[in-house]
Amino acid sequence: MNKPPRKKNPTFGIAVFIVVAVLLVIATLFYNAIKEKRDFDNENAPSVSISSGAAAVTATSAAATAAKPASGTAQ
Repeated sequence: MNKPPRKKNPTFGIAVFIVVAVLLVIATLFYNAIKEKRDFDNENAPSVSISSGAAAVTATSAAATAAKPASGTAQ
């Protein structure tokens, strides 16, 4: 009448453990890659404010003007 209890298959438990472990490793790699990319982008982002941008334009135009020889001078 009563069925004997079914024997558990230990291979299935090991397979589930391996699949979960591999998925955790892949998720960790993706998380670290995204985090490092954000840190890298934040550190290397060009920080150009209006005042520093205007100063750079002024310095560049002054250097370009100084580098040009006056017209009519001997070369």
